[in-house]
Amino acid sequence: MEWLVAVAIAVMTAVGVFLSLSGRTFPVVLGMAMLTYATNLFLFCTGRLAVNQPDIVTTPDAAHADPIPQALVLTAIVISFGMTALTLVLAVRGFFESGSDDVDLLGPEQEIARERT
Repeated sequence: MEWLVAVAIAVMTAVGVFLSLSGRTFPVVLGMAMLTYATNLFLFCTGRLAVNQPDIVTTPDAAHADPIPQALVLTAIVISFGMTALTLVLAVRGFFESGSDDVDLLGPEQEIARERT
């Protein structure tokens, strides 16, 4: 079971990095989302994969699920939602200002200099 989760995290991370290195803005947004999903799954799995463990509130003396990774995942979900919203706003703004969703690797000065040569 642990190797399956580790492979899933590795695949989501690889897909996220591949999409983030794309030359267009929408795959970059999807890549960032995949990286946040992989991070959330990794944080959630740091609390061990325990089945049928009670929470810490009902039985404080018994073996229980670790609440810290759960709190970290909830915080990471909120942060990733805000980051995705900001990235989408920047991508849409860039599309409306430039008319294309290409990622411009050169600034306007370098493009003018390249066109003159």
